[in-house]
Amino acid sequence: MKKEIKPYILLLPAAIVLLGILTSGIVIALSQSLGYMPIIGLRELTLKYYISIITDKGFLESLRFSLNISLFSSTIAVIVGVALAYSMIVNKHRKSIEKILYILPIIVPHMVAAFLMFNILSQSGLLPRILYHLGIIKAQSDFPSLIFDKFGVGIVICYIWKEIPFVAMVVYTFISNINKSLEEVAVNLGASRRQFFWHVMLPLSWPSIISSFIIIFAFSFGAFEVPYLLGPTTPKTLPVRAFIEYTNPDILNRPYAMALNVVLTFISLVIVWIYDEVTT
Repeated sequence: MKKEIKPYILLLPAAIVLLGILTSGIVIALSQSLGYMPIIGLRELTLKYYISIITDKGFLESLRFSLNISLFSSTIAVIVGVALAYSMIVNKHRKSIEKILYILPIIVPHMVAAFLMFNILSQSGLLPRILYHLGIIKAQSDFPSLIFDKFGVGIVICYIWKEIPFVAMVVYTFISNINKSLEEVAVNLGASRRQFFWHVMLPLSWPSIISSFIIIFAFSFGAFEVPYLLGPTTPKTLPVRAFIEYTNPDILNRPYAMALNVVLTFISLVIVWIYDEVTT
């Protein structure tokens, strides 16, 4: 009994500190979002900041922009990631493929990846220069604007590059543990490798695919650094919008920023709840 309790007792001090910081942050954010900031004379609880957010056209544009980026990048990452995971199963040289395609994006931080995409995809970047010297484009300015564009193409490309390895490794871990006899049975019944993938392996792997999709969707929806570095002036993603409102010199704008953060947190919690429902 003592051996079972000992790890929890050892973790208790750190857990108390972390829980205290998290709880105090949530309480402060909620109270300020409701307009309670005695330090600047705001003492009356109100929902006007939430109402202002919901009725704000800019907020709706930011919400739509964030959802579009997250949905589009996550969908492509899942499709490509599943295909690469399957190729790792059937490819005899899996280790070399893994080193080239998977390890590098995983170990590179998102901020570094954003700078990398800027140096490659901007009109003064590496790719336009290569295309110009090859004679494919007449001038570097002819290269389409993929950075700071209103569709967030640069953000999506960055997320895809970072998320494909995660999806591939999660799905690969799952499908590599599928009973090998299932493939033998399918082959004996006349199924091709493609039919086995679509009708046997893919349905069995569906829980891991859905789980990885929800995880990367939630991350890209709440991430700040990539949209901040590669995103357009307008519209902005919700995290970037919340940061800008929070850093506003006018302290009276703080409740509005906190209301944005609470809404963003609520949406993220809903995504986590969906993930929990899917995986249980």
